[in-house]
Amino acid sequence: MGKVYLIGAGPGARDLLTLRAANLLSRADIVFYDALVNPEIVALAERAEKVSVGKRCGRHSTAQAFINKRLIDAARKHRVVVRLKGGDPMLFGRAQEEIDALAAAGIAVQVVPGITAALASSAALGVSLTRRGVSRSVVFVTPRVGPGEQPSDWIGSILRADTAVVYMGVGEARAIAEALIARGLAPDTPVAVVGDASLPAEALRLGRLRDLAALAEGVSGPATIVIGEVLRERAAHAARQAAAAEAPSRALPQRG
Repeated sequence: MGKVYLIGAGPGARDLLTLRAANLLSRADIVFYDALVNPEIVALAERAEKVSVGKRCGRHSTAQAFINKRLIDAARKHRVVVRLKGGDPMLFGRAQEEIDALAAAGIAVQVVPGITAALASSAALGVSLTRRGVSRSVVFVTPRVGPGEQPSDWIGSILRADTAVVYMGVGEARAIAEALIARGLAPDTPVAVVGDASLPAEALRLGRLRDLAALAEGVSGPATIVIGEVLRERAAHAARQAAAAEAPSRALPQRG
């Protein structure tokens, strides 16, 4: 009987993978990986059989029950089975369902943490999610719900926190902004949209809540929305830079 390792692949950059994760990938017999995992990280499992199991927001994915069964079957055949997930497996990664299924089958499981997108976004922005006198609380939310699930009060969670990071919400940016403003959050609340944090295609867009839909337009790949006063100085700086870039350059006077 083998062991299953639920490994967080981090935000994308290969060199942000933990040493433990890299070591286990090098020893893996089989790897089940999500669509958002950087192919360079998957390639570290040189000797392993590699199985894509989808899991990308808004696109066709392998059914979770089928993934659970594949993990159980693999653990009965191989010694080192890796389930590779983007970010950290314990945050919006459905890890608990896999842990419970494996435990019920009598299979040992170990979780290997990874850097989650919220922290990678914070690093990319150069803005701490907490700040003395400004933010003492942070909440991670998603507006998405699965089939048959009851929606959570994610809006209330954001309103009660000093800083919020929204996962899997860029495609619903307009609805998110409208819902938050309708519940009383100021339209000029600073926000940021961060796409592909830590990767060469990284996109950073800062502005106000009222402009969230425009900020999110065209952002693809794994992305987060950061909301809160911790962003105010950074957003103001970005606005000044944008204004300076758009200002017409003054022509130098010609000498006769």
